[in-house]
Amino acid sequence: MEHAPAWLTNSLIYLGAAVFAVPLSRALGLGSIIGYLAAGIAIGPWGLALVTNAPDILHFAEFGVVLMLFLVGLELEPRRLWSLRRPIFGWGSAQVLGCAALLCVAAMLAGQTWRVSLVAALGLALSSTAIALQVMGERNLLPTSSGQSGFSILLFQDVAAIPILALLPLLGGVADNDAADANRWLEAAKIVAVIGGIVLGGRLLLRPLLRWIAKSKTPEIFTAASLLLVVAIAALMQLVGLSMALGAFLAGVLLAESEYRRELETDIEPFKGLLLGLFFIAVGMSIDFGVLMRSPGLMAAVVIGFLAIKAAVIYTLSRLMDLPMQERPVFTLLLAQGGEFAFVVFQAATGAGVIAPETSSLLIGAVAVSMLLSPVILVAVDKLLLPRWANCNVPKLAEISEQQHAPIIIAGFGRYGQIIGRLLGAQGLGATVLDHDADMIEAARSFGYKVFYGDATRLDLLRTAGAETAKILMIAVDDKEQSLAIVDLAREHFPHLELIVRAKDVTHWNELRDRGVMHVERELFESSLRSARSVLEALGYAPHEARAHAMRFRRHNLELFEQMYPHRKDRAKLIAVIKQGRAQLEEQMAQERAEREKRRIESRSRPAGWGSEDAAGGD
Repeated sequence: MEHAPAWLTNSLIYLGAAVFAVPLSRALGLGSIIGYLAAGIAIGPWGLALVTNAPDILHFAEFGVVLMLFLVGLELEPRRLWSLRRPIFGWGSAQVLGCAALLCVAAMLAGQTWRVSLVAALGLALSSTAIALQVMGERNLLPTSSGQSGFSILLFQDVAAIPILALLPLLGGVADNDAADANRWLEAAKIVAVIGGIVLGGRLLLRPLLRWIAKSKTPEIFTAASLLLVVAIAALMQLVGLSMALGAFLAGVLLAESEYRRELETDIEPFKGLLLGLFFIAVGMSIDFGVLMRSPGLMAAVVIGFLAIKAAVIYTLSRLMDLPMQERPVFTLLLAQGGEFAFVVFQAATGAGVIAPETSSLLIGAVAVSMLLSPVILVAVDKLLLPRWANCNVPKLAEISEQQHAPIIIAGFGRYGQIIGRLLGAQGLGATVLDHDADMIEAARSFGYKVFYGDATRLDLLRTAGAETAKILMIAVDDKEQSLAIVDLAREHFPHLELIVRAKDVTHWNELRDRGVMHVERELFESSLRSARSVLEALGYAPHEARAHAMRFRRHNLELFEQMYPHRKDRAKLIAVIKQGRAQLEEQMAQERAEREKRRIESRSRPAGWGSEDAAGGD
C-alpha cells in the first residue's frame, strides 16, 4: 500500500489542527489568532511533532501577510495615502527610532556589545502587521483615529525594514571598498527601477490588462490573474531585497481607483485568510521551547523587558498624538508585540555574522512568545481593565445610574441613531445613548448629546444604563452580528423591553424576525422610496401621484415580506413567492395606468361646464 505524499499529509494535519483549535479558541473568547498559534504549538516539534519543517512553512505562509497588505492597499486611494504621509513618516519614525534607541541602551546595560544590541533593538522595534491589522479589522478600528495611526506606523515599519536589512552586512564587517560601493549603488538603482516600474505599470498597463482578461468572461482565469499580479510583484520586490508586503501594498494602492477593485478583493480574500492562518500556525511551530526551557528566566526577562519598553514609548506617542483615552490601551498592545519581520532580520543578522545562532534563537523565541501573549493580554485588558480606562473622558457607568433613567435606550449613535435621537429630543423625550466609537462620542457630546462609551453587548452596561426600567431599546448599530447579540441579550435578561431594530438587509430582517422582533426597519428602504418618488416627479408625474405610487409599493413590499418569511429556508418556494408578488404588483399598476388613461380620455371628451354640474350634483 502506497503512503500518502508528504504535502497531502501535512495539509491534512494543518487543516485538522486549525478546524479544531480555532473554533475552540473563539468559543473561549480568546480570538482566532490564539487558536492558530495553539494549533501550531500542538503539531510542531515541541508538541506532537507531527510537522517539523516550520521554517519552510513560515516562508510560504508569509505570503498571507503579502496578500493582506495588497487588500489593505486596495482600500486606500493614492490621494488618501498622500494625506497620511505625515503620520507615516512622522509618528512611524518616532515609534521605530524611539523604541530602538531605548531597547539598544537596555541591551548594552545588560552587557551586550553595541552591534548585537543595535540589531536586537531594530528587530524588536518592529511590530506584527498580520496580528495588528487582523485585530483592528475584527474590532472595526481601522476607520478610527487609533486605527489610522496604527496603520501609518505599521506601514512605516515595512519601509524601515529595507534600510535595516541593508545595514546588517555593514555591521558584520563587510569590507568597505570600491567594489562594495559599486554593488551598493547598483542595488539602489535596482530598487528605484523596480518601484518606478510598479508605479508606471500600475498606471499604464494593469487596467488594460485586467480589462482584457475580464472580457474572456472566465472567472477562474481572473482569479488566477489576481494571484499572478500579487505573486509577480512580490517576486520583483524579493529580487532586489525589498519587502514583499510593501510591494503588494503599493500595487493595491495603484488599483484602489480601478473598476476591478471589488472583483480583486473578492478573489483574493479567501486565499489571504487561509494563508494568514497558516502563517500563525507556522509561528506557533517555530517557537523554540528548548531555549525557553534552558533559560526560562532570561527568556522571561527579554519578553517582559522589550514589551514594557515598547509599551511605554507607544503609550507616550498615543498621548502626544491625542488619541482618545478609550483607544490607547489596544493601540499600545497591538504595536508593542514583536513582528514577523523580526524573524527575517535576526536570520539575516546570523548569516552576516553579527549575532550568534544562540542569540538569534533566543530573540526569535521572544518575538514568537510575544505574538502568542499579546492576544491573551488583549482579552484580559478587555475584560478587566478597559471598562475602567475607557471612560476617563466620558461619564462612567456609575454616572449613568446616578441620573434618572430614560425610558429609551439607543444602542449605536452613527448616522442612523443620530436622526432618531434628534427627533426624540425635539419632542422633549430623553434617551440614554450607548456607543463604542470614542471619536464619535467626543463629537456628539460637543453638540450636547448624552452619549456614553461602552459596548452594548455587555450585560452590565445594559443593566447600568437602565434596561430593567426602560420601555424601549432602539438597536441602531452597524454590525449585523453585534445587533443580533444585543437582541439575544435583551430577550434573555430584559424580556419586557420593546425592541425596535435597524436591519441591514433581508437576511438580517429574517434573523430578527426569527428572534421575535416585530419592529424592524430596513435602513435604506424609506430613503430609497423617497428617491423613487423624486425620479417619478422628474419624469412628469404629479407629486400626489408619485407619492401614491410609492406608498402603494411600500405596502405591497411589506406584505410580500410577510409572505416570504415562512418560506425563507426553501429557496424554490421563496423565488416562486417573489415572482408571484412581482407579477401581482405589475398587473395592479398596469390596471391603474389603464384606468387613469381612460379617465383622461373621458375628461377631454366632456362638454365645457359638464364637470362642474356633475360635481355640484354630487357623485
